[in-house]
Amino acid sequence: AKTGQLDAGPFEGHSNYVMSVAFSPDGRHIASGSADQTIRLWDATTGELVAAPFVGHSGSVQSIAFSPDGRRIVSGSDDETVRVWRVTTGKHAVGTFKGHSGWVLSVAVSPDGRLIASGSSDKTVCVWDATTGRLVAGPFEGHSGQVQSVQFSPDGDHIASGSHDKTIRVWDARTGKLVAGPFEGHTERVVSVAFSPDGHHIASGSDDKTIRVW
Repeated sequence: AKTGQLDAGPFEGHSNYVMSVAFSPDGRHIASGSADQTIRLWDATTGELVAAPFVGHSGSVQSIAFSPDGRRIVSGSDDETVRVWRVTTGKHAVGTFKGHSGWVLSVAVSPDGRLIASGSSDKTVCVWDATTGRLVAGPFEGHSGQVQSVQFSPDGDHIASGSHDKTIRVWDARTGKLVAGPFEGHTERVVSVAFSPDGHHIASGSDDKTIRVW
């Protein structure tokens, strides 16, 4: 990262666009989600494919995230579902999470691993029990455009969402109550949000070519 030199890769194998990548918590593996409807798991050092492609989605895999213990991968897809996979087998760990009426564009796992948040083109955010797949909160309504990005706060109490309506909102992760926002200022859609490590700030990236800190 300091030199900008390529340490490994390119990792080749997907047959269509790679939509999302994530490091495992221990840094040993990289997961990738693709428009070829699969998830692949790679050795981060060698680029070797360490598991067969995870197959099950019937649409592009838009977003992926590891559980904090590194044992599961969460994915969101154009097929309007959220799925959870066992890293060791590539098989479903929980039944398919159904509830959105549009593409699932973003997924995030709470710091304690108990909850999964999802943002969708249906303009809502949902929160799921990571073990059972039960909808525990939401859908959170308020955005007037699709929700491109969701992130948990470091303490797991809040969820930030960035939307094509050009705003960021912060929700109570358990109740869906809007606790801050909408944060207005971007002149184009918000495509990425991130909490600072101390949870006091949110950074947002937008099609207006700017980054803002709130």
